[in-house]
Amino acid sequence: MLIACTEQDFSPTGLLSGGRGFEYRPQQQQMAMAVAAALQNRGALLAEAGTGVGKSLAYLIPSVRFALEHNRKAIISTHTINLQEQLFYKDIPTVRKALQCDFSAALLKGRANYLCRTRLKRALEQATDLFNQAETKQLHDLLAWSRDCGEGSLAELPAELGISRKVWAQVCSENHVCTPRNCGSDCPYQAARRRVDEAQVVILNHTLFFGLLSLAELTAKEQAEDPDAPAIPSFIFPNDFVILDEAHTIETVAANQFGLALGEAELKYDLLRLYNPHTRKGSLRHFATPKLLQLIEEAQTATDEFFRCARLDCRLDEHKGCVRLRQPEWTQDILSPALHALECEVKQMAQVEENEVSRAELMDIVARLLSYRNTTAELVRLSETDTSVYWAESEGQERQYTNLRSALINVADVLREKLFETGNTCICTSATLSTGTHGMQYFAGRVGAESAETLQIGSPFNFAEQMRVVVARSMPPPPPASDEAEYRSALFGWITRALTESGGRAFVLFTSYNLLREMAPLLRPFCTENGWPLLVQGDGPDRTAMLRQFRDHIGSVLLGTDSFWTGVDVPGEALSHVIVTKIPFESPGNPLTEARIEDITSRGGNAFRDYTLPEALLKFRQGIGRLIRSKTDTGIITLLDSRVTSKFYGARFMYAIPAAAPRSFI
Repeated sequence: MLIACTEQDFSPTGLLSGGRGFEYRPQQQQMAMAVAAALQNRGALLAEAGTGVGKSLAYLIPSVRFALEHNRKAIISTHTINLQEQLFYKDIPTVRKALQCDFSAALLKGRANYLCRTRLKRALEQATDLFNQAETKQLHDLLAWSRDCGEGSLAELPAELGISRKVWAQVCSENHVCTPRNCGSDCPYQAARRRVDEAQVVILNHTLFFGLLSLAELTAKEQAEDPDAPAIPSFIFPNDFVILDEAHTIETVAANQFGLALGEAELKYDLLRLYNPHTRKGSLRHFATPKLLQLIEEAQTATDEFFRCARLDCRLDEHKGCVRLRQPEWTQDILSPALHALECEVKQMAQVEENEVSRAELMDIVARLLSYRNTTAELVRLSETDTSVYWAESEGQERQYTNLRSALINVADVLREKLFETGNTCICTSATLSTGTHGMQYFAGRVGAESAETLQIGSPFNFAEQMRVVVARSMPPPPPASDEAEYRSALFGWITRALTESGGRAFVLFTSYNLLREMAPLLRPFCTENGWPLLVQGDGPDRTAMLRQFRDHIGSVLLGTDSFWTGVDVPGEALSHVIVTKIPFESPGNPLTEARIEDITSRGGNAFRDYTLPEALLKFRQGIGRLIRSKTDTGIITLLDSRVTSKFYGARFMYAIPAAAPRSFI
């Protein structure tokens, strides 16, 4: 029934046909019917659909119909904020209008994104203990904003208020304080939680989704204890199903979410929030006893010493800011005992505290300290080196802080169990799930989706007319296969030549910050001379601001690395040229990449064939996919890596380019 209804919905005379700008697309109809079949059969589906197919509506309309008819909750997870906002503010209203049904939808964000009125009230009461004069003014500005703050989320907070991270941390929602009992229904987080609980469609990001996925077992247990609960497996809500858009990113997101992270800057900041001996302010000043202050100071000292010794013990600076941790007890854990002592003291204070809100505040602190303590102990112990990779890395403008991390090497077993073989619907979609001639076999194997149905749909765009491809066959191969100075000189010459052809209006995609930084000062005078604004990743504005400037100033040239290869949408003439400097092979120095390669090799596989090459193909397809974003876009792809014509694997990359696009080799 759902399949037939969906076929009609997307037909030339279906419910979408009356909408402004409607264009019947058989590819969209085909995908929508496959989604309907997966929903109806409670199965898993991998759906690759090229740019312009209209993926969002193809999965939203059958999903909403199914959710309403069967009283189930549709979870839509994306990788980028841009797509979340498109879904919530543009596509969901379109579906409501088409279905003539006012179903409810909600954006799910983490607690820390929402104001808590109880914590705001407490912060105002304790302002002299917590803040200096300027910060107290920010607090009162927050109070004024809170009276008419919409949903009360951080995204809605006016930038002109200049609310610091420190002030927001004292007023945002936390587990023990921000509860229905303490806060009531007018609390922004409690209201948001209620909207999510009641919504038929919930939109969130992959990071939050995989963070919450660990609750699936608890949810299943709760359902088993309730005889009236539906016997349908769930992911993060009772009676739900999930669609993962931008699914090409889920392996790495899941690997990190199932791992651990301990940041030096974050821990120091959190301990100073408790009590800062220099300002004599902090959330525990009100409870201060000589013993408590001593334990806080000892924890702060232990943090400084632990990270100083850890950095030396793993020789982080010698390894250029990133080093794999392989040996258990690689450094001395002098931090966990200090955190434990402070945790026990705060817990004892909570047990005798009579004020319910104060007790809840103390228990939130206990929970944070316990999490830091357990994470520290494991990142020193390295007890799961057979399944996880551990590493240390530098962060900060001057690389002065140390982060300790772990990630799951192979997520396939976990995701197979939790996502694809649950008996519940899980749909993965993206413009790039296949690696060319090998279909989606590679992606399915990496994420444990071998049993899923697959569907590949090409783009409806007219690439013969909209795109042309230039291959710099005479470009020297990247070092060490050629002289570095010769390579840089040739690269500069080719980039300037390509930019001249399109009058700027280009993304120049790099595979490393080092090469980008070397090219930026060389290209700046050339771009200035031609009147093209040059935007350089890592040089000032963040990605969102860079994209805004790029769109607003036609002729701009943007130099970008990893984050600009994917998830960026710039339709129109602003982006008329994508210049790919190198095939995007992963750096073998990346700890997670290195561990995955070792894992494949240990099982008798060929790491280049089975991992390095298909990963590069997926990213390459993402990169060139930035160019043509609508049926009226036109532009050029310039490939400045001669290996696409000289190496045995080069044909795989040429095959990844739309076949209809005319090519020229220079």
